[in-house]
Amino acid sequence: MAKKSIKQFDEKNDERVYVSVRETLESARGKVERAVNSAMVEAYWEIGRQIVEATGERAEYGKHLVRYLAERLTAEYGKGFDYTNLTNMRKFYQAFPILDTVCQELSWSHYRRLMRIPNKEQREFYMRVAAEERWTVRQLDHQIATSYRERLLSSQGEKRELIRSEIQ
Repeated sequence: MAKKSIKQFDEKNDERVYVSVRETLESARGKVERAVNSAMVEAYWEIGRQIVEATGERAEYGKHLVRYLAERLTAEYGKGFDYTNLTNMRKFYQAFPILDTVCQELSWSHYRRLMRIPNKEQREFYMRVAAEERWTVRQLDHQIATSYRERLLSSQGEKRELIRSEIQ
């Protein structure tokens, strides 16, 4: 007579393995999202560069070229390449003409907000701090709207630290 073997399973161990596998998947997803975002930001910069270099100072030709590209690219790739987005790509290149100065940590949405800052020093400050502090677009928008840079520059000592702590 053969004995039946009763299998015992360790539910706590199962849960630990599940949590570990889940963390691995979430980490991989995050890496993929960051890689795709970085590649798209770089592509948008390059598209902006090509438009600027092709049109030079010829405003009418620039409008024509952007309309032409929007029609063709939208038909092939979808609405992400309409006239407004291509114009934003051109502005992106004009605002950040050196690709190496673009922070890979920031999204296209961050850059669309940063491009609206006319002052180059302010724009670069907010870009750098947003990347270092890992601000969301909403946080970036709030800090710009509340003149974070100006408040920080005009403060000293403890007040400066208090202003910095507002973000956390």
